[in-house]
Amino acid sequence: MMSTSTSNSVAAASAAVSASRARRSVINKKLVLTLVAWTIALVMFFPIFWMILTSFKTEAEAIATPPSLFFTPSIEGYIEIQARADYFKYAMNSVVISLGATLLALLIAIPSAYSMAFLPTKRTQGTLLWMLSTKMLPSVGVLLPVYLIFRDLGLLDSRTGLIIIYMLMNLPIVVWMLYTFFKDIPKDILEAGRMDGASTLQEIFHLLLPLTLPGIASTGLLCVILSWNEAFWSLNLTTSNAAPLTAYIASFSSPEGLFWAKLSAASTLAIAPILIFGWMTQKQMVRGLTFGAVK
Repeated sequence: MMSTSTSNSVAAASAAVSASRARRSVINKKLVLTLVAWTIALVMFFPIFWMILTSFKTEAEAIATPPSLFFTPSIEGYIEIQARADYFKYAMNSVVISLGATLLALLIAIPSAYSMAFLPTKRTQGTLLWMLSTKMLPSVGVLLPVYLIFRDLGLLDSRTGLIIIYMLMNLPIVVWMLYTFFKDIPKDILEAGRMDGASTLQEIFHLLLPLTLPGIASTGLLCVILSWNEAFWSLNLTTSNAAPLTAYIASFSSPEGLFWAKLSAASTLAIAPILIFGWMTQKQMVRGLTFGAVK
């Protein structure tokens, strides 16, 4: 009897030790993963941190060697760049162009993705692959024909022109993302709507869009970010009237060299709105990008 009790005690103690070791192992793995994640995040964010820090330095401090981490902050760079160019004009151009390109891309992509997801043909996959392959084409390869077309249509240095080119630039990604979201919706739901007499537009607006709203929102947010950061087309198709913030940053490089403090101040002002926007919408972005991953 006593030996049985002793055996049970030893087994219980052994199980407790094993459970304790397993918990410690899980905790250690979580700590390691957390440290790795924070290290990667800090490495990725460091250039932004250094740019913001440099924006509050004088030009002499910005090019000092070794660079100084502690200094007397100065807003001289911000004052000078605002005196040289109207920041709010460029910022408004970026807002209008990014939102306009996103809305136009969604208006075209939603019916396109709907038809490919729910009314596929034998050429659907080939069309999707072709659309994605256009993203591999270097932009400079089509710069000359696009420039000539825009010149003849009077779209150079106009918001409308940039909205069109940004929409075309992002349309393949938008269609692909919406297509994957729509494919996750059971066809039975749409068939039930058809049996109740719903038209195609009613299916899209009253059934499909509410069910895929997180995915559409994340797609729109990504399109806004891509449009906001686009520099190649803004530098080649605009001069002053419709120039967005990417052109605003480039205007602070000169033949005399780069003025790091002023350039950092201009870059900080240019990325500040999109950083704040991304921080405010990160939950919606993650929710949309993982939409349909778990059922």
